[in-house]
Amino acid sequence: MLSLKQETSKLICKNILKNSLNTSISSRIGVSVLNRRNYGTKEIIFAEEGRAKLANGVNTLAKAVSVTLGPKGRNVLIDNQYGLPKITKDGVTVAKSVALKDRFENLGARIVQDVAIKTNDYAGDGTTTATVLARAIFAEGLKNVQAGINPMDLRKGVQMAVTEVEIAQVGTISANNDKHIGNMLAEAMEKVGKDGVITIQEGKTMKDELVVTKGMRFNRQGFISSYFITDIKKQKCEFKNPLILISDQRISAIQDVIPALEIAAEIRSSSINGNVFNNDVENSLDKVELNMLGTCDTVTITKDETVFINGAGAKEEIQKRCDAIRELIANTDSEFEKKNLKERLAKLDGGVALIKVGAAVEEGIVPGGGTALLKASKVIDIVKKAIRVPIQTIVDNAGGEGAVESTPNDKYEPFSYGYDAYNNQYCDMINEGIIDPVKVVRSAIVDASGVASLLTTSECMIVEKPKKKTTPPPNPGMGGMGGMGGMY
Repeated sequence: MLSLKQETSKLICKNILKNSLNTSISSRIGVSVLNRRNYGTKEIIFAEEGRAKLANGVNTLAKAVSVTLGPKGRNVLIDNQYGLPKITKDGVTVAKSVALKDRFENLGARIVQDVAIKTNDYAGDGTTTATVLARAIFAEGLKNVQAGINPMDLRKGVQMAVTEVEIAQVGTISANNDKHIGNMLAEAMEKVGKDGVITIQEGKTMKDELVVTKGMRFNRQGFISSYFITDIKKQKCEFKNPLILISDQRISAIQDVIPALEIAAEIRSSSINGNVFNNDVENSLDKVELNMLGTCDTVTITKDETVFINGAGAKEEIQKRCDAIRELIANTDSEFEKKNLKERLAKLDGGVALIKVGAAVEEGIVPGGGTALLKASKVIDIVKKAIRVPIQTIVDNAGGEGAVESTPNDKYEPFSYGYDAYNNQYCDMINEGIIDPVKVVRSAIVDASGVASLLTTSECMIVEKPKKKTTPPPNPGMGGMGGMGGMY
């Protein structure tokens, strides 16, 4: 028989041996034991294991999306539980359809899905390019992190490489007519002032035109209902020579107003030659007459803003109002108030410059087919490997040697020359009509690099723990059903 002291010593030694054995096993297994934790309904992983899971998710989604890239991109067949399967070559549609079983991998996939959706919403195209770039930049980032580079320093470097200033410089060099557009912008700024409003519109001719008109834009003041929309395609309401009622009273019923257009109380009557109606007896709404209403040549209203062009206000009244605002600016100490007053003055004293763009688009054009990014890789060192991937993918999808064609060579000179994957030849991409809008290329790089650098710096991933499916116990009352035959 062992004494109590001997039993206690034996138990302590046993526990020490058990703990030592667990530590030894953990050190041999590595991060999968040390970096995974279960906390009730949550599951958490860290560091290399977590980033590896994210990479698997990003790669799976990007692989599905990338097969659609280019003129000879392949189709993707998507199951539809409510009908026939969908066949598509649209990158954002494919991205939205991907959902992975592994929840950690699905985190990575969902982050890149967001890149595709944002690029599509902003630029209307380039979703597949953005997805391919995100995977490539993330992969290059992981290699550097594994080699000992600080993830935060890496993220800073990637962001510096794709700042809008540098991308704008690439775009200026790239687009044939960007210098011309730049001169038009400079002329427009000179005419309306630095705080004036400049809008860009698709022209009806091949020529670019600059039209400067006196007008006012009011941000965050749009239509209150989509039923006011007159142009379904552009989601805007537009009227020629409208009658304008200005009131600081709450209009709660249609009986309160005669004209159809309601605008905010901040609109100044001097710019459109109208009376302001308020709670005063002399200026109440029931006293309104036709000659009291303001007007302008055109009013364009979206859900976010209202723009009045060529208001019929008297110049003398407008000048008086401008002088009064300048006086307020001089006498106020509030920087916030001063900023708002200067903005109001710029709108009254400036105008609206309308650039009607012909052959070009909003931010210019560059050679398509991934050529512009290939050229840019010469000057953006940090991401130069990643931005060669789109043209490599396009050529691979067309059955060519992507690794060969993604290397800059003499056949890519001058700048507009590139590889036509559809016809398997080098040509002047712009002359052949193979072009990409600068806006699409720029937003693809900016969005992709942003999310890729965030993924690279992710050190902890948290997901909901899958719930175990439990089989409900049989109904206790069902056991006697076998003898129900005797009931008949």
